Amino acid sequence: MSDNARNGIDDKLIGERRHLLALAFRMLGTISEAEDAVQETYTRWYRMPQPDRDAVVVVAAWLTRTTGRICLDMLGSARARRERYIGPWLPEPLPLATFDARADDPLDRVALDDSVSTALLVVLELMTPAERVAFVLHDVFAVPFPEVAEIVGRSPASCRQLATSARARVHQHASRIVPRREHDQVVRAFAQASRSGDLDALIRALDPNVVLRSDGGGIVTAARNPVYGAERVGRFLLGSLRKREGVEVIEQETNDGLGFALWDEGRIVGVVTLEVASGLITNVRMVLNPEKLSLWN
Repeated sequence: MSDNARNGIDDKLIGERRHLLALAFRMLGTISEAEDAVQETYTRWYRMPQPDRDAVVVVAAWLTRTTGRICLDMLGSARARRERYIGPWLPEPLPLATFDARADDPLDRVALDDSVSTALLVVLELMTPAERVAFVLHDVFAVPFPEVAEIVGRSPASCRQLATSARARVHQHASRIVPRREHDQVVRAFAQASRSGDLDALIRALDPNVVLRSDGGGIVTAARNPVYGAERVGRFLLGSLRKREGVEVIEQETNDGLGFALWDEGRIVGVVTLEVASGLITNVRMVLNPEKLSLWN
């Protein structure tokens, strides 16, 4: 292969980085883990003898397969790490349009945004590693099942079953999603009740079975266990606001709809995403771990 051809392949490798990060993030749930997976993919490519690299017909397909296999391996160890994690573990929230550089059509952007919502990533965390990889590869990135089978190490038929099982979980989640306008109206009512300091008004904005999870990763102060029930969640939120007098709570568009950014001395120190059902807040997710906020700052 000529030097010009090899330079073209190197350009292709660089051009695939965003795609591979988007793929790995949906499988792993954090940018740092996704970057590790992509870095390992490139390392394996350059470690291959030159004749083996020259023999690769479709470089993008090779990169996707390799990243998929690496993520599958990482998911097993990630589960063990998350069992040792201090407090609730939440997926990393992303600023809007983190991965949509190739999406010129607004409808494509919506699809990309929804596939990295915190709510959906929480559902993906409930899947087995094989289910998650099969679903992300096939349903999100349209990788054919025979290629998914090579990555997962199972038959195409088995991969179809994995994707079907994963899809059922996702559809169950999707059936609970309310229109964005309704979501944002409920969130604004919740915000007004929080700012007023009126506990009764705040409780009325919360579902009786609401759950609050706060991810500080043991690095910053956060609730070590989930908080359950409208009154307990309401008291926790009002108490947190009183303790953080210097922190400004600002409405923030997120991939889950309207949420909040917590600002302190010019930096975002927390991102809050919320789920809504039947006109009430059902889930409050607060990511305070600074390692999961790098893209926001």
